[in-house]
Amino acid sequence: MKALVVADTLEPGATVNAVADRYGVQPNQLSAWRRLAKQGKLVLPSAPTDEPVFAPLVVCDPAPAPPSCDRRPAEEQIRIVIGEVRLELAADTSAVRLAEIVRALGAAPC
Repeated sequence: MKALVVADTLEPGATVNAVADRYGVQPNQLSAWRRLAKQGKLVLPSAPTDEPVFAPLVVCDPAPAPPSCDRRPAEEQIRIVIGEVRLELAADTSAVRLAEIVRALGAAPC
């Protein structure tokens, strides 16, 4: 319930006092819950959206690639290298998809 109440305070035009009154909690308690949410100690429900949702990219030490007979030769692949991130994509990957990937890799972390 705390997370739902805090999420309601994030709606456009909402105020802590009005939301607290609606749920029958003290405004100072609701402010404390909001502080917990900002610190990552209270997980808020995700807002429904029609936009695609992406998971965060976690970069790890690369694992050795298993041997494979169907692996395409290097000249038939597209390689994207940004810092320590290395992606190998099929040669027929669309330009739109390539742009999406490059844009996502260049985005600032949340």
